[in-house]
Amino acid sequence: MKVEIQIDPGLDEPVVILRVPSPTEEAEALAARLRGEAAPQPFTVYTEREAVRVSRSTVLRFYAEDKGVLCQTGKGTFTVRARLYELEEELAGTKFVRVSNSEIVNLDRVTGLDLTLAGTIRMTLEGGTVCWVSRRYVKKIKQTLGL
Repeated sequence: MKVEIQIDPGLDEPVVILRVPSPTEEAEALAARLRGEAAPQPFTVYTEREAVRVSRSTVLRFYAEDKGVLCQTGKGTFTVRARLYELEEELAGTKFVRVSNSEIVNLDRVTGLDLTLAGTIRMTLEGGTVCWVSRRYVKKIKQTLGL
């Protein structure tokens, strides 16, 4: 991909033009990110008594358990009032990736990968949390990580 920056003092605000040979999902995702997310918004998570704001960078993973969705950070586990598919859509194009039907992981918080098992990947997150990439998502994870 070729990237250029042109300075034009006559402009009131930045203008981004994306030239592509044909429409692609990558181009659409890039355009959506440029339109919407200047700075990632923190998540609102819940304890038994209060709502807490946590930054995206502190989140290790989101996972489904007991008909609910939980958010695990280095400081604890919190309840999230969203479904995993909604979080996956919101986090598209970021370092968060779906690794199974019940889990989304922050790739910036992965400390180790075990590829020795046939057909699956064992991920170790900060703090020693272990999660498994299901067979359905192995190819996608390998492409994302460049393996």
